[in-house]
Amino acid sequence: MSGDPVSGDPVNGARVTRTDGAPFLVLGIETSCDETAAAVVADGATVLSSVVSSQVDLHARYGGVVPEIASRAHVRLLTPAVAEALVEAGLEDARIDAVAATVGPGLASALLVGVSVAKSLALVWDVPFVGVNHMEGHLYACFLHEPDLEFPAVALLVSGGHTMLVLMEGHGRYRSLGSTVDDAVGEAFDKVARFLGLGYPGGPAIDRIATVGNPEAVAFPRAMEREGYDFSFSGLKTSVTRYAKAHPDAEVADLAASFQHAAVEVLITKARRAVADTGARSLCIGGGVAANSVLRRRVAEACAEDGVAAVIPSPELCTDNGAMVAAAAWRRLRADGPTTLEVGVAPSLALGHPLPG
Repeated sequence: MSGDPVSGDPVNGARVTRTDGAPFLVLGIETSCDETAAAVVADGATVLSSVVSSQVDLHARYGGVVPEIASRAHVRLLTPAVAEALVEAGLEDARIDAVAATVGPGLASALLVGVSVAKSLALVWDVPFVGVNHMEGHLYACFLHEPDLEFPAVALLVSGGHTMLVLMEGHGRYRSLGSTVDDAVGEAFDKVARFLGLGYPGGPAIDRIATVGNPEAVAFPRAMEREGYDFSFSGLKTSVTRYAKAHPDAEVADLAASFQHAAVEVLITKARRAVADTGARSLCIGGGVAANSVLRRRVAEACAEDGVAAVIPSPELCTDNGAMVAAAAWRRLRADGPTTLEVGVAPSLALGHPLPG
């Protein structure tokens, strides 16, 4: 066991420091979808270990994530992942100061596995449990990459389930600027890739083949590009399928590159406008689609042109991982104290909303 951290924050949280001066270690667990992940992060900033067991091969034959298969895989893979994370961090025994897990949003059955294991470990080790919002985790992946990130900042969070612009005014102070009205961009990538026969997951598949395609081969529509901060990718997805059916001889690489170009440009246009309108000093990206090579390049270029800081975490920190959960938990523990063990999972939990229970 770790030894009790000093408590008694001036507000209502707990001091995330130890009486012996050693780093405060948080074990983060992530099982919201199809990645079984565990990581140890010191003082909310230094990643000591990060283990991710992918389930891609299990779901590829179905062309998407099957919740029952995902949850069963988490049951099988999570204990080894936690053990490996502790060993990788150089912890011969459980010298952990807090245990965190994603409580939502995500697949209910998958979330339950991670939360149950995290609560059990917290009880056995007699340390705090901290419930974490998955999207807040993606925000804090940015701080693992850039601890001195300047506020206010605009965050573009893009994944298979979410596409949203968030204004970060400070730690724990978020304001949603816009989100998708239909398909998330990652969902559109998956559906287009499946239609083009590129396999699953669609994002990496399109990213790879697009490198040999012409991004200007087809001028696909950019829905709502100049309208507010909300997104729509359903029409773009439909345009790709209709064009491909009408032009059976079209090069798949060109279709993939043109689709990717249109989707990325919509994301960049709205993110740049949000930065300008809010006076943000930084533009951050997070979520699985933030690993896309074209999006990463365009964010860097746009920020250089606009004179704002670009915060682009490594691809490993963009996809689902336990380190982002641990980093967010360190902040939450400091601000709010431990999460009650009565907390449940919340498959539709919104960013900034209180945890259930």
